[in-house]
Amino acid sequence: MKMKIKAPLQPIRSAITLEGSKSISNRLLLMQALCTSGFEIRNLSPSDDTTTLQRLLKQQPSISDVGAAGTTMRFLTAYYSTLEGERMLTGSARMQQRPIGVLVEALEKLGADITYIEKKGYPPVRIKGKELPGGTIRIRADISSQYISALMMIGPTLKKGLTLILDGKIASAPYIQMTLSTMQELGIDCKWEGATITIKNGSYRSVAMQAESDWSAASYHYSICALSPGSHMRISGLFEKSLQGDSVLPDIYAKLGVTTFFEGKEMIISNTGNCTSLLDQDYSDCPDIAQTVAVTCAALGIPARFTGVESLRIKETDRTAALQSELAKFNVTFEEREPGEWILSGKINPVEATISTYEDHRMAMSFAPLALVAPSITIEEPEVVKKSYPSFWYDMARLGFVLENI
Repeated sequence: MKMKIKAPLQPIRSAITLEGSKSISNRLLLMQALCTSGFEIRNLSPSDDTTTLQRLLKQQPSISDVGAAGTTMRFLTAYYSTLEGERMLTGSARMQQRPIGVLVEALEKLGADITYIEKKGYPPVRIKGKELPGGTIRIRADISSQYISALMMIGPTLKKGLTLILDGKIASAPYIQMTLSTMQELGIDCKWEGATITIKNGSYRSVAMQAESDWSAASYHYSICALSPGSHMRISGLFEKSLQGDSVLPDIYAKLGVTTFFEGKEMIISNTGNCTSLLDQDYSDCPDIAQTVAVTCAALGIPARFTGVESLRIKETDRTAALQSELAKFNVTFEEREPGEWILSGKINPVEATISTYEDHRMAMSFAPLALVAPSITIEEPEVVKKSYPSFWYDMARLGFVLENI
């Protein structure tokens, strides 16, 4: 199936409530499973990734298929290592191409029993769970913060606790801080000083928790606001002081013509049209919004320099390559000038185009706002948005976009 999108005829003036953050929800679910008496989670994300993790934690089957859920793969690899019994953990064809060796190696140093079933360093894996002694280990910090978060969350269950020494540049540091702060809120004695994270043996406390709404999801609405002169939107569910790395959006989009104001429990964003002449941004702490910002810059004709996007190559698809391919359809270039430095140049040629999504939810959602600067945009496999933002198309319709399944 494909979805054809046409823009509203009038400036967008609407209000929406965003769903719970997938990142926060998945962390809370794993901590809930590790808590002996459990606890209530409010505003849980309805995303496929979260519902998959919730189901597998409840059922604990002998063969767990995570599908395309990368966070679920990493978190369960650590969790199953501490859970008595033997289990196989697998996923989609793309998941079996996404590396997991750094996490497995770290778990093995802690005493875990994990075997690769096919290719070394990649799923599927067989895990013989048991009580782990814990201790001190080193781990590369420049690949995925999810490896580190997975280890941190099982840390309190290890007999000696856990000390992690982070080697190299730290990728997505706010997500590590998110894990740490949530653990502390649930009663765990842990701290992060310099390159060392220390977690003492202990038990998660049983208290009701609230998942903040998803700042990553807000990025698509920022893009819509930036591309719709005169637009004004109210968004509910986000905190001005947030643990999410993507909460840097107000700072980035202030340079792309969007102001942000918090009023009570609502965030108000408005189009000003006051844009920078060049956007130079490091996405090390917020890689999930790089695609959205790239498309926004291309639509506005703002040249941009992207750094800190190394992790995009091991996401649901190679996102840098996917961006390069799809932006080329509009005569916009996205090229790696130096290792780790990508340059975007050109302005969207307003033509009708069909966007390939590469089984990547963020490709669909980041390109959808281009309907505001082109006669129409057609998105292949629009259902991929279920991975993180199931109500995305519903919200687009509420904003006045005309959506047609073809």
